[in-house]
Amino acid sequence: MHVIFNHGKESGPWGTKIKRLAEVAQKLGCSVESLDYEGEYDADQRVKQLQAHVHGCSSGPLLLVGSSMGGYVATAVAGAIECSGLFVMAPAYYLGGYTNLDNLNLSCPVSIIHGWRDNVVPVENSWRFAQPMNADLHIVNDDHRLVDTLDHTAAIFERFLKDIMAGEQYGRV
Repeated sequence: MHVIFNHGKESGPWGTKIKRLAEVAQKLGCSVESLDYEGEYDADQRVKQLQAHVHGCSSGPLLLVGSSMGGYVATAVAGAIECSGLFVMAPAYYLGGYTNLDNLNLSCPVSIIHGWRDNVVPVENSWRFAQPMNADLHIVNDDHRLVDTLDHTAAIFERFLKDIMAGEQYGRV
């Protein structure tokens, strides 16, 4: 499994959350990378960058992970390619961008983490997206950065990744 991380608007490719989740993925034998979008503040330009990058990747199972704007980016690309899963944290849903999230067709498992106290992206945006997608939605007692509940998020990510890898092994995903 190859895991591609996508950071938020104000963070970098190897911030606290990405480092922690990358450790989890590597421990499970996954290859990981985190794209660097620093200086690019247009979400749809980031979508184009990720699409180009994904098309250049070798074949094999792919998991997209994103935080905030990176969550939107990962989601937009997951709707356009074949991937094994989508894991997003405080995704910047319904805050602009060309992708119509209400018409997105995702064929992979989706897990969303969002904080009750998020004052950047309303938690209702994740709920709105999760319901028709039948996504797993985890609402935690945290703010937009999700650092107070990072251990909990890492545990959810580990379970999600293990489930996807088991499905890949048995041809169910």
